[in-house]
Amino acid sequence: MAASTSNPVVVVGGTGLVGRNILTHLLSQSPPAVAPVHAISRRALALPQHLLTSSNLIAHINSDSSTWASLISSATPKLFISALGTTKGQAGSFAAQRAIDYDLNLSLAQAAKSAGVETYVLISVNGAKTNALVPYSKMKGELEEAVQALGFKHTVILRPGLIVGEREDTRMAEAVVRKFAIWAGAVSSAAKDFWAQDADVIARAAVRSGIECVEGKREDGKEGVWFLEQADIVRMGKTA
Repeated sequence: MAASTSNPVVVVGGTGLVGRNILTHLLSQSPPAVAPVHAISRRALALPQHLLTSSNLIAHINSDSSTWASLISSATPKLFISALGTTKGQAGSFAAQRAIDYDLNLSLAQAAKSAGVETYVLISVNGAKTNALVPYSKMKGELEEAVQALGFKHTVILRPGLIVGEREDTRMAEAVVRKFAIWAGAVSSAAKDFWAQDADVIARAAVRSGIECVEGKREDGKEGVWFLEQADIVRMGKTA
C-alpha cells in the first residue's frame, strides 16, 4: 500500500533514460516531498528491486495509452512530470514518433490539467522552436507552445542538450558522441556541461524544480512558464 500524502505525483516516460532517473530520485527521498509516485508506462519499470517494492510507488502498466488519461484523473496528482518520448527509429517513422512525442504528450497534459494539476514538468530539448528547420526540434517547439497554452499554475520546461547515459538502443554514431561527452566530462565538467548533460542531472533538476513549485518555493518567486536551459539544468541538477 502506498504511503499517505497530500502531494501525489504522476510520471510518464519512466522506462526511458531520464524517466528512470526521475523515478529513482522521487522514490529515494526520505521523507518524500511528493508521494505516492504513480508511474504510468507501457512496460515494466527497470528499477532496482528496493525501489520497485517501495510503499510510495504505484505502477500502472498498460500498453493501451488511451486508458492513461483516466489513470491520471484517479491519481489526483499535484505534480505531473513527462519524460515521455521515443525516436524515429524506435517508432518506425516520423509520423509514428509524433503520435507519441506530440499527440500523446499533449493529450496527457490536457488530462492532467482537467485533473487539477497545478505543476506540469516537461523534458523537452535544446533548440525546440515552432519555426525550427529540423522536424524533431519543430515538433518539440510545437509541444512546448501547446502545453503552455493549457495554463498550468506552473509549467516547467527543461531543454537539455545531448543526454548522456547508457541506452540499450543507441545507434553507433550517437554512442560515439556520448562516449566523447563522457570523456570530456572526465577531463573537465565545463567541457561537457554546456552542450551535454547526464540523465541523472537532468532528472534531479526536473524533480527539484517540480517540488519547488508544489511547495511554493520556486526560486524566481513567479508563476507561469519556467524554462530551464542547459546551464540552469546543470546548476539545479548538481546542487539538488
